[in-house]
Amino acid sequence: MTAERKLAHIAETLEALRPLALLSFPEYAANLYQRKAAERLLQVAIEAAVDVSTHLVVGLGRPAPVDAYGSGLALGTAGVLERDLAARLAPATGLVQGLDDRKVYEALAEALDTLTEFVVQVERFVGAAPTPLN
Repeated sequence: MTAERKLAHIAETLEALRPLALLSFPEYAANLYQRKAAERLLQVAIEAAVDVSTHLVVGLGRPAPVDAYGSGLALGTAGVLERDLAARLAPATGLVQGLDDRKVYEALAEALDTLTEFVVQVERFVGAAPTPLN
């Protein structure tokens, strides 16, 4: 899957998450399907962001990040992402592993903002790149 397709996939996944972020915590916690959907959709979006990050970093001739955490940071260092976004993205890579329902729920709004901005900044970079990085 190309970077553009992965970015579109992230955007689609974020749209599916938006209604879940609007729920109150009791509404969210009361429904197993909503909780599991939020966890899975976050996981899918984050994994796609890591894939895009690694693809771009390697495409820029830099060494592949050694882990998911480093993939976002590497894009900040390479100038693809603003450094503050890269710093916010890095911890999101471990968001849904081993966390309780409240932590996932509380992270929904931040993850939506961070990943939406990730898509915007990467699309801007890819669109401005002199050589195709897709």
